[in-house]
Amino acid sequence: MPLIRRHLFGPGPSNPYPEATAALGHPLLGHLDPAFLETMDSACDGLRAVWGTDNRRTLPLSATGSAGMEAAFVNTVEEGDVVVVAVNGLFGERMCDVAARCGAEVVRVDFPYGEPVDSQRVAEAHPSPKIIAAVHAETSTGVRSDIAALGELKGDALLLVDAVTSIGGIELRADDWGVDLGYAGTQKCLGVAPGLAPFTISDAAFERRVQHPRSWYLDLGMLGGYVGEAQGRARTYHHTAPTAMIASLDAALRRIAEEGLEHVWARHQAAGDALQAGLQDMGLELFAAEGHRLPELTTVKVPEGVDSARVRAYLLEHFSVEIGAGVKEYADTVWRIGLMGPNADAGSVALVLGALQEALRKVPARV
Repeated sequence: MPLIRRHLFGPGPSNPYPEATAALGHPLLGHLDPAFLETMDSACDGLRAVWGTDNRRTLPLSATGSAGMEAAFVNTVEEGDVVVVAVNGLFGERMCDVAARCGAEVVRVDFPYGEPVDSQRVAEAHPSPKIIAAVHAETSTGVRSDIAALGELKGDALLLVDAVTSIGGIELRADDWGVDLGYAGTQKCLGVAPGLAPFTISDAAFERRVQHPRSWYLDLGMLGGYVGEAQGRARTYHHTAPTAMIASLDAALRRIAEEGLEHVWARHQAAGDALQAGLQDMGLELFAAEGHRLPELTTVKVPEGVDSARVRAYLLEHFSVEIGAGVKEYADTVWRIGLMGPNADAGSVALVLGALQEALRKVPARV
């Protein structure tokens, strides 16, 4: 098989930072090697920076972001606990599913796809939930919701946040915003291959955790003995960590720190602004509500009569450019264009706009 290079401009994965790719080629270390444990500790420190937290239990779970979602619920939900979930896209819906599987009484608060969460409505949905859950950057719709506002209204509830598409790309301040539990993925704005779930849990949430959760693998009480809590002490063996992936994550986090996190946020914002302006100059209509659009993931309506799948195939064949389709009822009527990690730059903007313009000219209309 020939090596194929794609411009990954869909909803994820994105192309990784070069430093992250290079680290995958480093000599492999064992998961209890002192040199690797230094790398693990460094990665945890880097994750605290991008999360905006001092939580000592901040770590990369050895699984994708979906496992981060499961870890958040399985470690905090007892049978019958009330969980309020704000749903304004596919990943809010998945939160409902996972919470219910953990035995929660789910109180679902729905908002239209393309619109942000109304924090007041969410806070008033139940008088005393154990958990309030929301997606910061909804990957299915390209919408950002105000997590800080939810944090101000959460009361005694634990605030659980999906930051899969926001971490490393837009402002995220877990401690300042009152986030108690958060999960993310490496494959988007962090610029690392898929395979790890950056996770954080506050001391307050950890004290209220399920003592014997349904999942052995995702038991945060056991995982804490291997990372985070164990710095400076003997490590408690739990599982064989993916050492090469964690080295790759550490390299990307160091690269982000060298650039400066706020500068990285600004770079994503500039690329998103330029892309959205260019799409509108082409006469295309954006899907997400104005004022709440993610810079790192733009949703755009497919023009009437255009065959969405054929346009995406043309981009892949002629430009090696991947963009994403919409989800559910919007599968054929919305495109999702991500400029994340190293792809958040002017060159990527020019490439995707030029390629899309040609595709719209050359792909026959839908019959």
